Amino acid sequence: MTVSKTRAKLVDVARQLFAKTGVENTTMNDIALASKKGRRTLYTYFKSKEDIYMAVVESELDILLDTMKRVSEKDIYPDAKLMEMICTHLDTVKEVVFRNGTLRADFFRDNWRVEKVRKRFDANEVLLLKDVLREGMEKGVFHIDDLDMTAQIVHYCVKGVEAPYIRGQIGAGLDSSTRDAYVTRMVMGALGKERVRETM
Repeated sequence: MTVSKTRAKLVDVARQLFAKTGVENTTMNDIALASKKGRRTLYTYFKSKEDIYMAVVESELDILLDTMKRVSEKDIYPDAKLMEMICTHLDTVKEVVFRNGTLRADFFRDNWRVEKVRKRFDANEVLLLKDVLREGMEKGVFHIDDLDMTAQIVHYCVKGVEAPYIRGQIGAGLDSSTRDAYVTRMVMGALGKERVRETM
């Protein structure tokens, strides 16, 4: 097994154990046993449980970034693409937190730990948003004075909504189409548009 495959296996096993029994209740020995690797192998890749927890969070963020890249490459109008990126971000983060069971509590309790890992993701997401906004400007869809600042504002608005969205404090009881309509009106209104074009 190559180095990257061994590391990926350890991260995947750790993710499953953290989801099942919680980060605090999982030991490095548990991870070594469940992965059928020795403790020496585990410590070759990770100095501590904190390191492997960060690797689990980072792997989830990599999946989210790949998903958002696929949306950004779609052949649809930039305004529809921007809205799909926002909804994809929120829905994927929510799905990851819920899929990982007890990681949900850790996500909210130890958000500062997650913040340390997501710096690279945040920077990459801003670049993706910037590309979509630039495309929209070039096609006359958006009228933006400061592209960099607008991309950062959109990113931080979406990021700020994550926790209340996951907790069900925003959009609870709304079907997805109603929720999307509200979000679309707010975002497009802020960008000087009334609606999203569905086709090219």
